[in-house]
Amino acid sequence: MRDQLNRLYDRYNRREYVHPDPLEFLYRYPTRQDREIAGLIAACLAYGRVGQILKSVGAVLEPMGDSPYEFLIAAPAADIKATYAHMVHRFATGDHIAALLAGIGQTIKTCGSLYDCFLEGFSSADESVLPALINFTKRLHATADSSGVSNNGNGVGHLIPCPQKKSACKRLHLYLRWMVRQDAVDPGGWNRIPASKLLVPVDIHMYRIGRMLNLTSRSQADLKTAVEITRGFCKWAPDDPVKFDFALTRFGIRSDMDIDSLRNTAFSHLE
Repeated sequence: MRDQLNRLYDRYNRREYVHPDPLEFLYRYPTRQDREIAGLIAACLAYGRVGQILKSVGAVLEPMGDSPYEFLIAAPAADIKATYAHMVHRFATGDHIAALLAGIGQTIKTCGSLYDCFLEGFSSADESVLPALINFTKRLHATADSSGVSNNGNGVGHLIPCPQKKSACKRLHLYLRWMVRQDAVDPGGWNRIPASKLLVPVDIHMYRIGRMLNLTSRSQADLKTAVEITRGFCKWAPDDPVKFDFALTRFGIRSDMDIDSLRNTAFSHLE
């Protein structure tokens, strides 16, 4: 199985297979401080139809110009609110998006960067990134709530899920994969976080793959399922259990690759 997974990695873990994936927006920015902001925006909006995701992420980033970091450092909360007032992404209103951006801006003004904010809650003694992620999201919610840009009082709402509520938090773990791992696809930059601490981003595609590989028998894709699937992949890549995530999830994300073809080719021996 390790050999088969590595063959899939070698075949599909390439830039040519990224589109359509919001990860592609990170490649626009050469600096970590810009890339981590673009990545968080892209991950927070990564739900729904992929075409709409790409359209919404592009629309949020476009007013920021070449540097999301410089934009958020300089822009008053009122200007952010006005700029994004009419934007909608599925259940997210302009208020939600403005609160997210104002919260990111306040966080980087206080901590220096999103990376530095994440490191405040990170300990190498922790089994995974989960404790640091809980601290990170609490900080972002607090700064967004205090920004004053949200008329509805909900701050960022569902855009930043709360890991302490035991959901799989696929979008947040996807963001951490982008920022921690560094290879032909994942740009990395958060070098003090070991890849071994990451959890697999579990959505319906990865849940089905996890069941196919007998990594979980759970009936729902929640945090416990994500932990089980991650431990399963640790058997084949203990230092980097999320290594195979990109290659495997091309089957289901790209229109020319589906999970049935993955089962029939790479994993037919499991039947």
